[in-house]
Amino acid sequence: MNQVDFIAKLKFETKEQGVRHTAARSGYRPHIEFENYPEYLTSGSQNYIGQDIVAPGEIVNAEIVILGGEYFTRRLYKNMKFKFCEGPRTIGFGIITQIINTALITQPNIDINRST
Repeated sequence: MNQVDFIAKLKFETKEQGVRHTAARSGYRPHIEFENYPEYLTSGSQNYIGQDIVAPGEIVNAEIVILGGEYFTRRLYKNMKFKFCEGPRTIGFGIITQIINTALITQPNIDINRST
């Protein structure tokens, strides 16, 4: 496994919400869309902490490894929200609880593209 980028609390949507109908296993790799950066989609491997399988509707803590981490340098922060999807279907929502890869850390409401 690659280095963990962050830890997040994940909430999987329920079967009744019309999305995923089967459990997900550790290693599941949906695409991720962060709340402040919808133009930067990435894939993230979810490795569940303390369990191997997550059923629809469950909440779990997970270690996340994202692809293309260099695009997120100084763009992520604690309590940042994101959704994870399979194609156009939203499977669940997450919130970053801890950032392990310190190169990714920024503060909320900081625009790194703005010139000073």
